[in-house]
Amino acid sequence: MGSIGSNVRPEPDQVLVDIADYVLDTAIESTEAYTTARYCLMDTIGCGLMALRFPECTKLLGPIVPGTVVPHGARVPGTSFVLDPVQAAFNIGCAIRYLDYNDTWLAAEWGHPSDNLGGILAVADYLSQIRVANGQSPLVMRDVLTAMIKAHEIQGVLALENSFNRVGLDHVVLVKIASTAVVTQMLGGSKTEIINALSNAWVDGQALRTYRHAPNTGSRKSWAAGDATSRAVRLALMAVKGEMGYPSALTAPKWGFYDVLFKGNSFQFQRDYGSYVMEHVLFKIAFPAEFHAQTAVECAFKLYPDVKDRLDQIDQVVLTTHESAIRIIDKTGPLYNPADRDHCLQYMVAVGLIFGELTSEHYEDQVATDPRIDALRDLMKVEEHPQYTQDYLDPSKRSIANAVQVFFKDGSSTERVAVEYPIGHRRRRDEGIPLLIDKCATNLATRFPAKQAQTIMALYEDQERLEATPVHTFMQMLMI
Repeated sequence: MGSIGSNVRPEPDQVLVDIADYVLDTAIESTEAYTTARYCLMDTIGCGLMALRFPECTKLLGPIVPGTVVPHGARVPGTSFVLDPVQAAFNIGCAIRYLDYNDTWLAAEWGHPSDNLGGILAVADYLSQIRVANGQSPLVMRDVLTAMIKAHEIQGVLALENSFNRVGLDHVVLVKIASTAVVTQMLGGSKTEIINALSNAWVDGQALRTYRHAPNTGSRKSWAAGDATSRAVRLALMAVKGEMGYPSALTAPKWGFYDVLFKGNSFQFQRDYGSYVMEHVLFKIAFPAEFHAQTAVECAFKLYPDVKDRLDQIDQVVLTTHESAIRIIDKTGPLYNPADRDHCLQYMVAVGLIFGELTSEHYEDQVATDPRIDALRDLMKVEEHPQYTQDYLDPSKRSIANAVQVFFKDGSSTERVAVEYPIGHRRRRDEGIPLLIDKCATNLATRFPAKQAQTIMALYEDQERLEATPVHTFMQMLMI
């Protein structure tokens, strides 16, 4: 018989303590972070509104039991749904993520920090209404922006040095962790309760990346983040009711996260928690494409005038990229659904070269059956540029470089077009923000009458007034 290990409970893992201390005690003083969070809010909600045009998204939304009425329930932007905060978090998170068009963070791990807005908005709306009903002051939108900054930071800092995808885990584990931390704090959780909630999030067992990769790529990747942020809300609500936690959830020998799911490695950290991630976050502005391909598609657009009338003369297309892009979106063979196509580097570049644009509709079957796309994909060669890989990981650059060159059967070729930084990068903020505002206005117009859309847009563009707006008032503006 084997020996029985000590049953003396250890102190909580330092990773849990550090996150709890950050969400409870760190004041965000960066004006840039709050300004960027405002742009992130308007862009993220707009992405959710755009997704409501697609039946494959809307079939997932609404209450679990049709007709359910929830007193002081959380609203889902662009709909008439009033739901419990857990289901509302799933609805909001699902819509936000569905078209792969919201913000991005790239490092050793990648992901989409605004996925956390599902849980944040749902809980903030619910709490704001409860407070008003009890004669208390509601939460205001500055509280939402603060929670967004901290969720971005937790997810992004954990991602800097720790690759979950290399051990087969999906990046939405970090959505669950970040959402759990900030939502438990919003609910009034103590340090112990935040740690308890976080420990439950780590021991949950985590989503595999199966649904993001050939040959299994599928639509779960579009609702996985909604699932993660809603799970966070559930765990937070349990923790503030006194549900226990597991102090060595990460470090417990044999049974902890590190040994079971992280090959025995502990997390590494490049920096302390602050507001770095929100300040440096990447926006998807010009087109919905997996972020490792953003600059490649921009290169394709630049080459479009030179190739659009010579598609049948193309001999080869050389795509020069970085290692992460090759590992994640270099894909040959059949593509079975939109989720497959928006994670295929060759498909996205082919659409850019053929049509000179890339929209969510280009991933649908009606476009994908165009024989020119697969014919062009078959002519593509993908190769790594070591400097692109190095600059991708360099914290002072965080580039996402790609280059495209087209060679013709007569021996001629286009120029080699290279783009280091996508338009949504911090280094291109001055160029990108006006386009992001236009993107938001366009998305509002897909769902709301002109007057309502203009009223929302005017509030978005006024930082001071937005921050002072009660959350439940803001959410009511987004209802139909």
